[in-house]
Amino acid sequence: MTRRRFLDTLVASWKAAFALSLLAPAARAAALEEQAPGRGQRLAYRPLGGRSLREIARRKEHHGAGRFVNPLGFDRSGRLWQVLSWKLFHRNPFAEEVARQAERPLALDPAAFAGQRGLALTYLKHASVILQDEGCRILLDPVFGRPFWFLRDYTPLSFDPAALPPPDLVLLSHGHFDHLDLASLRRLPPQTTVLCPPGYDAVLDEAGLSRRVVLDWYDSWTDGRREVVFLPANHWSLRNPLEGPNRGLWGSFLVRTAAGPAVYLSGDTAYFDGFEQIGAEFPIDLAVFNVGAYEPRWFMAQSHIDPAETVRAFRELGARRLAIVHWGTFQLGDEPVAQPPQRVAEEAARAGLAERFLDWKHGETLRL
Repeated sequence: MTRRRFLDTLVASWKAAFALSLLAPAARAAALEEQAPGRGQRLAYRPLGGRSLREIARRKEHHGAGRFVNPLGFDRSGRLWQVLSWKLFHRNPFAEEVARQAERPLALDPAAFAGQRGLALTYLKHASVILQDEGCRILLDPVFGRPFWFLRDYTPLSFDPAALPPPDLVLLSHGHFDHLDLASLRRLPPQTTVLCPPGYDAVLDEAGLSRRVVLDWYDSWTDGRREVVFLPANHWSLRNPLEGPNRGLWGSFLVRTAAGPAVYLSGDTAYFDGFEQIGAEFPIDLAVFNVGAYEPRWFMAQSHIDPAETVRAFRELGARRLAIVHWGTFQLGDEPVAQPPQRVAEEAARAGLAERFLDWKHGETLRL
């Protein structure tokens, strides 16, 4: 962190503390309003109403003046009130379960990376995944430790990340600190090629990663054997509170592998009614959704998909198999960190799709 960035962060912290002292009474009123009966029934996305995702991207409706906007969701003005009401006045119904959570150190079998042919996916932690595609290693959203000192890590690595085979390609879905972690990026070889949305040049420069390809929605990259397409998602981004949100874009990835199968990586997303369009254009063999930090719904529904919405989106994509990440590592929502797989399995069974859900745990490898 540069001296200027440190001072900016320090000033922002002082301002936040002062704001808390002034806004607490209003936040209590906001809490009562947000949790009122019927509040959770509102749509958490902006219906497309027949609009084409490709046309939205072509017209650059997600580009605003000096920042990006979310044409699939709602304006985030006033979210500070919701954050305060959640953190100061909301009772967590899962508090007892959360208090009993234990750390599960993560070990990896080196054989998962030895002489791998075909396609294999290894779940590291949080939203970090390694795809091995006919000898090419693709690393998604690398986070090897804690992005903040106060955030407990429930899946600490029991090995040095330097023991991991170096990636040939890194995919970055968006700029939130639990996905774009400077300390983890600095561990990567400087010659690593990074595929990312626009808006993150300064962070990648600081990480020493100069080989990058910037992808807007529906842009693609290929090395002649595999193709990566960057697709829309219903989310947002923030790194510097002083600059405000959405200085960088966010999205999902479709990887058409050299081995054959196509893998959809949702990134962080709330539900929206465009998954059917994506599935109609891109046949998908495996859909990997980010499921975690989805409770309470009155606050999280505009940012993160929940288990029921995940199964709905999976059906609309028309994908063959479903797996999930973004759970088990950091306590970012009310629900226990290990809850998402159980809830998604229940929702998949309820929809008659139990055999299509892959129960994938940290450190495990799926071979397709």
